[in-house]
Parts: sequence; structure tokens; C-alpha cells
Amino acid sequence: MAISTNQFKNGNHIEVEGTVFKILEFQHVKPGKGGAFVRTKLRRASDGAVIDRTFRAGEKFRAVHAETRKMQFLYADGSEAHFMDSETYEQIAIPESAVAEALRWIPPSSEVEILYIDGQPADIQLPGSVELEVAQTDPGLRGDTASGGGSKPATLETGATIQVPLFVEVGDRLRVDPRSGEYISRA
Repeated sequence: MAISTNQFKNGNHIEVEGTVFKILEFQHVKPGKGGAFVRTKLRRASDGAVIDRTFRAGEKFRAVHAETRKMQFLYADGSEAHFMDSETYEQIAIPESAVAEALRWIPPSSEVEILYIDGQPADIQLPGSVELEVAQTDPGLRGDTASGGGSKPATLETGATIQVPLFVEVGDRLRVDPRSGEYISRA
């Protein structure tokens, strides 16, 4: 089934030159002279890279069926990440290399949304923020305050290392933005 540029909707998935993209935003442009075109911002499903692309009006693409399913992250064994469907208890494995960046922010036994493209598991949809516990960080020094500025590295329970304010200690639960890897607040 083909989808034309005039059927674009934010959130749709299309295939361009063999690569699957999600349409983040689009704009139909009709200049005074010349043919109409569509300016788009696309996110590549395989690695999350965002690109800008322009298409001629009326150009057709293969529509891609995409859906998300709630799953529980079980474990990663070094080559594959294992997940279990929360409703059917069916287990799947995704190559760890394809989801390595997302796994930095997901502790075992947590609920995640897996993106399926054309019936195949393709990626992990991360929320806007995740709560993780600090596993290791240097102790703060006397006089370190919330308004004092400065930061130090902290290793989280999943193994990811981020910069945190000086007052954060081992055992604190933090809210982190998984897209940028930045500290948001204490949980």
C-alpha cells in the first residue's frame, strides 16, 4: 500500500529508499513559481537520527505498519536483550546492538514499549524521564549546596554515567532524561 505526500500525518511511518522513518513534522509549500513540494522532518527508526528531507508534491512511499506493545525487560545477555509481552507472556529477543543506547536507561523488570515495524520488533520507545538509583558517586564536600553550582559524575544502577549536582549521594533516586542523558531532579 502506498502513501502520498498529501496523506502525511505526524507520527506516520514511511519507507524512503529502503529505510523506515517516522514523520515528526511536515509542511506543504506552494511557491508562486514552480511545483509544490513537502518539507519534512523525519526520524530514522533504526538509530533515532533526525533528518530534514524535501519531497515533490504527490510523491508516493510505501506505508509502514507500526505499533507499540507493552513489554517487560527481562535481561540482556551480551548479545541479545530479552523481553516478555505483559499480556501473552510471549518472550522475544532483540539484538543488543540495535537497542544498546536505550538499555542504558532501563533496569531489569521494568515496563517498556517496544516499537514493532511491519510485525518485527525494531526499537524501544523511551519515556520523557526515567527514575534510577545512584549506585556510585564521590561524596559531596562540606559547603556543597543546591545553589552552589558544579557537578560530579555518578554511575546509575543500569551502569550509565551522568553528571549530577554535588549534593547527590549514593542511594538517591534521580529523574533523568533518557534522550539527552541529563539529570532532571531528585525523585
